[in-house]
Amino acid sequence: MQEKILIIGSSGQIGTELVIALRKIYGENNVIASDIKPSSYEIMNSGPFEKMDVMDEKLLGSIVKKHNITQIYLLAALLSATAEKNIELGWGLNMRSLSHVLDLARYGLIKKIFWPSSIAVFGPTTPKNKTPQYTVMEPNTVYGISKLAGERWNEYYWNQFNVDVRSLRYPGLIGWKGKPGGGTTDYAVEIFHQAIKNNKYQCFLKKCTCLPMMYMKDAIRATIELMESESKKIKIRSSYNLAGISFSPEEISEEIKKYLPAFNISYKEDFRQKIADSWPSSIDDNHAQKDWGWKIEYDLQKMTKDMIKNLTNKYQKKTVNE
Repeated sequence: MQEKILIIGSSGQIGTELVIALRKIYGENNVIASDIKPSSYEIMNSGPFEKMDVMDEKLLGSIVKKHNITQIYLLAALLSATAEKNIELGWGLNMRSLSHVLDLARYGLIKKIFWPSSIAVFGPTTPKNKTPQYTVMEPNTVYGISKLAGERWNEYYWNQFNVDVRSLRYPGLIGWKGKPGGGTTDYAVEIFHQAIKNNKYQCFLKKCTCLPMMYMKDAIRATIELMESESKKIKIRSSYNLAGISFSPEEISEEIKKYLPAFNISYKEDFRQKIADSWPSSIDDNHAQKDWGWKIEYDLQKMTKDMIKNLTNKYQKKTVNE
């Protein structure tokens, strides 16, 4: 049977790259992008797109039937910093969207679900270094609370209804194609843009704030590898810890200076510092390594080189086109 995949949230940072990656594997017409707003030029012109508000359960169901969808990647969410400013929308979007998709699988309309969790499920009482898969989880943000609740619903639907739902606790994600989506780790994307455009950046976190991060290429690969693994290999149905690289604003700025010696960083912390302080500084992902063979590819040096190369080319093309 031909897989037909629906990506909900295709205009976001992850969706921008995941849609293209999946279309290369499954074929352009078999991966349907969807969002409440148009996606990138590349996505809109390489395959089907459906404008959709995932909160509209009836519309979601009709799109699933229209395209004979077998898998859904549910990426739509209000991220950490944005959700703190709009509590009701953050909770409503993050929770109802998941329940809509889980019920589609419960009643046999789709076969498989990917839903991203986050390091935000951890909190100030969680062990900060090499945070284990199973540990104290007392999140103190709207985003973190919604993601922890989502993890529990995932496991419940697996145990009660045999719903094949799979999830990763993403660290901060860094990519050059999509725009940051309002998360606390977004500084690690913004810093590259500002370094290339202006040779300076004012960071909203303290220089020594160490957080788990991952290059988008690794995150996309991890997502696809998880989804393509045999069901029997997926031992954790709440969400897998996923580790990448841990660094501070000071450390990434020093790496950037190797390519842009004139770059200067300054610091002016805001409310996001408190969020960052509640999160781990590094993650233990032994379960992902053992169960389905996860292995990171991009370290800080390799990621920085690739980001600067691709973003420099992107801005040069934009200048020429203007």
